[in-house]
Amino acid sequence: MFTLFRPATTLMVQYAHYHRDRRNILTHLVGIPLIVMAVGMLLMHPMMTVGDFWFTPAGVLWFISSLWYLTRGAWLLGVTTVVVNGALMWAAYRTPLWVAWLGWPVLQDQPVWLLGLGVFFIGWVIQFIGHWFEGRKPAFVDDVVGLMVGPMFVVGEVLMAFGLLRRMHHDINRLAGSTR
Repeated sequence: MFTLFRPATTLMVQYAHYHRDRRNILTHLVGIPLIVMAVGMLLMHPMMTVGDFWFTPAGVLWFISSLWYLTRGAWLLGVTTVVVNGALMWAAYRTPLWVAWLGWPVLQDQPVWLLGLGVFFIGWVIQFIGHWFEGRKPAFVDDVVGLMVGPMFVVGEVLMAFGLLRRMHHDINRLAGSTR
């Protein structure tokens, strides 16, 4: 079982038990960033101000989740996850610009939350396809903290593919088994 304040390695090993099939991991590399960006799109309003500063529910969620990632005891993983999630939130705020840049005029007149709903749905479909390959339910079904670990796991997989986080990678393979 997950608990909210376990160290990053413990959380990653637990999450990895549900993600050993390479096809499932690949779908997560696409689906989880889409879901994180969609959450930013869905929570970009209302915009609130305090003095000269403005913020949105998406920004507040990013800030709180950033504190959580940074306090799991794996600095490279935490900082990289915060930066990636921040970039996805930035992309969410820029939705009208990238829709116009892609030349999708039919989407230009849609409210951002509606586009966010579509991206959210697509991200989850991709996730569930991966779990069909895996033959296991998603980790968050057993513990909702898995929703927080997912973005960290995806970032960790990329860092490990570049030869970083070697000790964590070793622990994951030893305790959860190698990918297949």
